[in-house]
This record gives sequence, C-alpha cells and structure tokens, in this order.
Amino acid sequence: MSLARNTLVQSTLILGSRLLGFVRDLFLAARFGQGPLMDAFTTALMLPNLFRRLFAEGAFAQAFVPLYGEARERDGEAAAARMASETAAFLMAFVAAFCLLLQILMPWLMPLLLSAYRDDPETLRLAVIATQLAMPYLACMSLASLLSGVLNTAGRFALSAGVPVLLNLCTLIPLAAPMFGLDWRPETILLLTSAAVTVSGVLQAGLLWWGVRRLGVRLRLHLPRLTPAVRKTLKIAIPGALAGGAMQLNSVVSQILSGSDEGARSVLYNADRLYQLPLGLIGVAIGLALVPRLTRAFVTGDEAGGQRTLDDGVALAMAFTLPAAAALFVIPFVLIDATTTRGAFTSGDAARTAEVLRQFAWGVPAFVLAKVLTPPFFARQDTRRPMRYAVISVVANIALGAALFFGLKALGADGVIGLAIATSAAAWLNVGLLAATLVREAVWRPSPALVARLARVGLAVAAMGAVLFAASVNYAALSALLTKEVAVVATVAAGGLVYALAVVLFRAATLSELKSALRREPGGPPTSGLD
Repeated sequence: MSLARNTLVQSTLILGSRLLGFVRDLFLAARFGQGPLMDAFTTALMLPNLFRRLFAEGAFAQAFVPLYGEARERDGEAAAARMASETAAFLMAFVAAFCLLLQILMPWLMPLLLSAYRDDPETLRLAVIATQLAMPYLACMSLASLLSGVLNTAGRFALSAGVPVLLNLCTLIPLAAPMFGLDWRPETILLLTSAAVTVSGVLQAGLLWWGVRRLGVRLRLHLPRLTPAVRKTLKIAIPGALAGGAMQLNSVVSQILSGSDEGARSVLYNADRLYQLPLGLIGVAIGLALVPRLTRAFVTGDEAGGQRTLDDGVALAMAFTLPAAAALFVIPFVLIDATTTRGAFTSGDAARTAEVLRQFAWGVPAFVLAKVLTPPFFARQDTRRPMRYAVISVVANIALGAALFFGLKALGADGVIGLAIATSAAAWLNVGLLAATLVREAVWRPSPALVARLARVGLAVAAMGAVLFAASVNYAALSALLTKEVAVVATVAAGGLVYALAVVLFRAATLSELKSALRREPGGPPTSGLD
C-alpha cells in the first residue's frame, strides 16, 4: 500500500478509538471533575500510558520492525519467529518483574507522585490501589508492541491500530454503570475503572496474538534467555523506544512536577487528551508506515526513494497537523467548554485547562514531526543518536519546566502553564536536533517543492484561523443561539470547510495528487482479512 493509504487505514481506526476515548473522558470529567479522585485516576494511568505510548503507539515497534524484517529477509520466516519469541520472553519477564516491583513500592512512591495530598491519607490510599490495579497493563503492552511489530513488518497495520479501542470500551463500562441504575460510590468507580485498564491490556495482547498466528507466524513464550538475537534486539530497540518516546517522557516529567498542586494533574490530563489527538491520528500512523518503506530504501541503496518518502511524510503530516494545532491554539476554551463542562467539571475548570492547552498547541507540529524524523534513524538501525537527543530534550524540559512552574506560582499565576510551555519547547529542540543531523548527513534535504507546499498549507491554515478566531469572539452569542454543543460543531465544520477550500485555492494539494497518493504501489504487500 502507499504511504497515504497505510496512514489513512491506521488513522481511521485510531480515530474510532480516540472518539471512544473522548466519550470516556466526558464520563471521567462528569464523575470526578478536577478534584482528588481525578488526580488519583490520572496518577494511576500515568505509568501505563507512558508504556502504551512508548510501546504500543509506535516507538518500540519502529525500532523492532527493521530488526525483524532483516531477520525475515536474511534467514527466513522461522528464524525471524524464533528471534521474536526469544525477545518476547525476555521482555515479558523483565517488564513483569518491574511491574511487580512498582506495585510493592507504590505506597512509598505515591506521596512523592501526589505530594499535594500528603495530608489526605484517604486520597493517597485510593491512588495507591488504583495504580496497583492498572500496573499489569505495562506487561500486556510490552507483548502487544512486539506482536504489532510482527504484523507491521508484513504490511498488516489495521489490527494493531484497532485494538486500543478495547481500552476505552473496558473503562467505559464502570464509568457508565450509574446510568443503568447501579448506585456505586465514586471511589468504587475509580477502582473498577483502574482494574478495567488491565483487563483491556489482556484482551489487546490476546487479539494481537491471534492476528500473528492467523498470519502464519508461530511465536512461543518460554523461559527468558539472553541470546545473541535478544542482545541485538535490546541494544537497538530499547534506545529506539526511549528516542521515539521523548515527548511521552516529557509529559511524565510534567505530571511529576504537577504533583504538588491540587487539580494540576487533572488539568494536564484533560489538555493532554486533546493535543495528543493529532499525534495519535497522524504522527503515529505515518511513523509506523514510514519504517518499512525507509528500510527497503536504505537496504537497496535507493537514496532518491528515501528522500521522496520523507518529503511525502512531512508534507502529509503537516497538512493535517497544522490546522489541528491552529484550532487548539485559537479556540481551546470553545473546544473544552462545549464538550467537557458538565457535572463536576465547571467552566472555571475549562478556562484553566484551555490556557494550558494553548501552550501545548504550538508544540503539536513538533510532536508529530518527531514521529516522522525518527524512522530514518531506526531504518538504519541507528537508535543511539535519537536517544541522546531525547535525553537532551528531557533534561531541557525538566530545567525549564521546574523554573517556569515554581516561578509562575511564586508570581501568583498558574504554574501548569509553565509545564506546557516547557514541553512544547523541548519538543522543538528534539526536532531541531533530528532534522539537523539528517540534513548534515545528506540523508534528507527538504526539496524546494516541499518548502513551497508547506508555505501554501500555511496560507490555508491562516485563512482557517481567522474564521475560528471570529467564532471564538462570538462564542457566547453562538451558544445562546444554537447551544454550546451545536456551536462548537458548527465552528469546527466552518473552519474545516474554509481550510479545504483554501488548500484548493492556494494549490497546496490537487485532486490528482490525492488520487496518486492513495493509489496502491506496484509490488506492495497484499491485503488480508486482517486489513
């Protein structure tokens, strides 16, 4: 399949999952608001979400795919399956032990993670139990990431992109229970929802295992052994996961720093769900689709093909990401107030979250570009330099985030805004280092055609931004006339229509180019029932 087709398949499935996730977040906000229980739940999800994004959403898979693909081409399917089995056994054993250790230490770690509630033992107790219930999800995602890599190498992207929907379905069940006459206490809902996270992980790993077996690949779990294949895989894949997950690591740093401020972690969670949407829909999908294509280009010495693939990836990513970032920057309050303000979640909560979201918005293009610019390193099995750049960006995020968080609080402002600024700045630092290396080594040089196209996309985004700004200024009047839910749908629809018309007017993309991008490539992998 073409890059655009692969991206479209994955993005469509991810969109379904994210829409269900949005529904889940509406229930979370209505049940818990931005108070202690919401802070407890977001803390319980912090580590599982980190590993999900490091592993299940592409970083580990991007690093594993070249190794598995190389073994498959060089030594055959059986040898590649053996290498994957050995890696899975070792990875599962290590992560399971790490998970157990964290569960044991959680009563002592939680006062550090949620320092704002040190004088509230009941909240800390609930947070500890919720985190312990959700923690096994880590082990499930480790296995799921490897299974996704096997499927992606074979050109099967649909199943790995679709299984995350199970997380939202499972967690929605206890959250929606009161609608069906079950009068559960909020604390009970919190713990059941945390347990549902682990249940969803088991289901995801099981479904991916079925998909791999249906593909004809026979993996076997056995006692872990540090074989030469495992050593090689870990040597490349672990730095690759850290490199590809720089933004997620920065997000966790922000979560930890926010632990001293009541409600701050809930604010970050609600903002995170919106600005992560374009990353999940576009960045992850393009990143996964790029790795197999770039691997083939570098193995065959097709430098022109590699350059063209990267140009296509950047153009496609920015065509979808820039308008999303503009909307998050121009109308953050409209988006949050119209969709989330209900129940325990107030307009004041929406206003606070909107200011944080606006500072994340200008970092969104960098978050997505990082997903596009790391695959060229992974395809050449170079994961150490992206890892170094990731470490640099994390250190910068810690320093700047701490300075702004405590500095703004000292001035009487909201310190969480400083955490968002630091995360966006660190993301651009990471992208700058990645891009500079690729250009310096002549792996990629943005073509004049790409630069011109991005400029035209920028003009289309500016036209859309003007429409959104006008709608935000008149949001109160629109809400009174149409209701706020209809007003936000109309605003987004108007902005999308203006952007589409402007793209055609400024010739950022033509119909023939879109048809060409979606056309199946000759010699591409065939589809199957999994796709």
